[in-house]
Amino acid sequence: MQRFSRIFKNSQCNIIGMIHVDALPGTPLYKGNWLETIEKAKHEASIYQKYELDSILLENMHDIPYVQHQHLGPETVACMARISQEVRSALTSRSKIPLGVQILACGNRQALAVAKACQLDYIRAEGFVFGHVADEGYTDACAGEILRYRQQIDASDILIFTDLKKKHSSHAITQDVSLLETAKAAEFFLTDGIVITGNSTGDAAKPQDFKDLINKVKVPLLVGSGVTKDNIDNYSKFINAAIIGSHFKKQGLWSNDLCEKTIEEFMSKVRHIRKW
Repeated sequence: MQRFSRIFKNSQCNIIGMIHVDALPGTPLYKGNWLETIEKAKHEASIYQKYELDSILLENMHDIPYVQHQHLGPETVACMARISQEVRSALTSRSKIPLGVQILACGNRQALAVAKACQLDYIRAEGFVFGHVADEGYTDACAGEILRYRQQIDASDILIFTDLKKKHSSHAITQDVSLLETAKAAEFFLTDGIVITGNSTGDAAKPQDFKDLINKVKVPLLVGSGVTKDNIDNYSKFINAAIIGSHFKKQGLWSNDLCEKTIEEFMSKVRHIRKW
């Protein structure tokens, strides 16, 4: 928890806004708009800063269909590093807001390399403990590998938040392993924070999952999908942070542009919750 507190100013209910970076060069939906992609990411970061979110997380969400980490090309790493640095530079003079990065799918080493090069604060990692089948293929556990790589590149100050029972995946092969057992395994394997999601993007996580984990693991708990202005009360007492993407978009659709009205109303409610 000390590592988390070094980066995040609140002990509970920090709000992390997602920047779903437009499709990158080399991916099926790329439109030849590289410079516009950079500017859009910077613009969205400025909106999140305007409404005083606690952190920003960059993700290559539009690079569908995803490929496993061993098939990611150097162009993806280079482009995510360029965008991350541009966002960091645009915000540095006015804010020390924590920044993170995730590279899909399971590009955990790649994300760590980007975070190291661009002085980011954390990554969101898939497949930390226990294997599962995702829509892009089989995801193997990687805790030992990724923590050793973090040490090798002198990046021990970069936090690794890890998804458990990840969305868009089948967990039949670990159905006899409970969420609590999985969380304890991630804690034992030195995660810096546990991310719990619903079944898919925008699908609400079960508040009961957090009730089952609170006071039973000592690592930070993050909710990773489905949080809205109407249900944040269900999580605020149990979580250290909420990662929000879809709710901040127009019509609540992850692929749309940000909706400032929604962000403003949401953050107003969060500030009210923090006063309780």
